[in-house]
Amino acid sequence: HVVTSKCADAMPLHRLAQRVERSGVPMSRSTLTDLFHQAASVLLPLSQHLLQCIASADVVWADETPLRVLDVKKTRLGYLWTFLTRNDAGEWLIGYRFSMGRASKTPKEVLGGTAGALVVDAYTGYNAVTLPQGRVRVGCWAHVRRRFFDALATAPEAREALDFILELYRVEAQAREADVVRTAAHRELRQVHSAPVLAGLRVWLEAQAPRHPPKSPLGQAISYALKQWEALTRFVENERLPLDNNRSEAALRKAALGRKNFLFVGHEAAGENLAGLYALVASCEANGVNPE
Repeated sequence: HVVTSKCADAMPLHRLAQRVERSGVPMSRSTLTDLFHQAASVLLPLSQHLLQCIASADVVWADETPLRVLDVKKTRLGYLWTFLTRNDAGEWLIGYRFSMGRASKTPKEVLGGTAGALVVDAYTGYNAVTLPQGRVRVGCWAHVRRRFFDALATAPEAREALDFILELYRVEAQAREADVVRTAAHRELRQVHSAPVLAGLRVWLEAQAPRHPPKSPLGQAISYALKQWEALTRFVENERLPLDNNRSEAALRKAALGRKNFLFVGHEAAGENLAGLYALVASCEANGVNPE
């Protein structure tokens, strides 16, 4: 209950202690904190094995978010990373790692020496496991769309790019409706319908690029899309690749809520324990299993 309250419900342990005391049971935050970290220690082999299973997968999603760490005089900035995959049975495996920096060390520790595809945004910290002989990098159309949407206020013509991107997602909706996702029929749908959309968008991007200042919102959106083009278009040839990295962003959403509620972790080891327990709770929830 302590683990699910914090990891699934984003409840600070001092608030949980207050709730328990209202039921007539004396309880302190320190007792709950000890129980939380003991659970993390006992379950550590399981959370580590989960990450190993994810690292061996053909397609992995990844993302990271900041998480403050309480220091003696001030808070320091750590990062919570998520790595996830979906197996052939349709089950989601979601893992987390905590680190005191955003450098490439964590991706290398988790995915170094593995092969397959890595679905990420444009952050260069993942280059260590994608270049030159690592995983194939797959871009995120949701990030591209967000940039063009933000450019709408100053450049109405950004709507044209959004319309192209909408067509890509419509093809994916057709695949879901036909129940052919991640099959050869899905790949054929993409090659017949998505490929021409991409060709049209590429022509539009190249035509628009000289017309907008590089530092303008639309200029930056166009530059981002063109620089990421190879990674963004790989999905056409592989039905197992997604259009975006929304799954990993969703996996960090609850962590973001927890960050808002309990503000920070007490120390680096506490961040590591939180990551391990987040992984088990999130994997349960993603597969319809009650984590408690």
